[in-house]
Amino acid sequence: MLQVIRYVISLLVFSLWAMAANAAAIDDYVFETPEQQSRFIRLTTELRCPQCQNQSIADSNATISEDLRREVYRLIDEGREDQDIIRFMQERYGDFVLYKPRLNAQTLLLWFGPLFLLILALGVLAVIVKRHRKTAQSSVLDTAEQDELDNILDGKQ
Repeated sequence: MLQVIRYVISLLVFSLWAMAANAAAIDDYVFETPEQQSRFIRLTTELRCPQCQNQSIADSNATISEDLRREVYRLIDEGREDQDIIRFMQERYGDFVLYKPRLNAQTLLLWFGPLFLLILALGVLAVIVKRHRKTAQSSVLDTAEQDELDNILDGKQ
């Protein structure tokens, strides 16, 4: 019985420790208005963690993401506009920090590359279908060949 009590106490202590560790990862920023909080949430989900792959700074537990969340909070608290905050992050970390990169000369291939590949694939498909049709049409027998084939099949030859 004493062993069961020790096991339950150990399990409770471990659970409390795990909950405290998770609670430490959550930032507790205090905003003056609910609008500022919603802006913070939207901005942190639009900005990509420079260290992690495919995680926003809102989702990432990396130290750099914590710093960026703190920076976004500071900029919102200073009264900066969303575009100013995004521009600030983009100047420091480049286009990589944006989940939706801007359309410019450097990202032109990123935006229109898939469309170009689709058009290229449709063109190749059209050429293949056109060649197949020509081959299929040339395999049709003319009347003389059809008569000769009919004679062979009927055994008249």
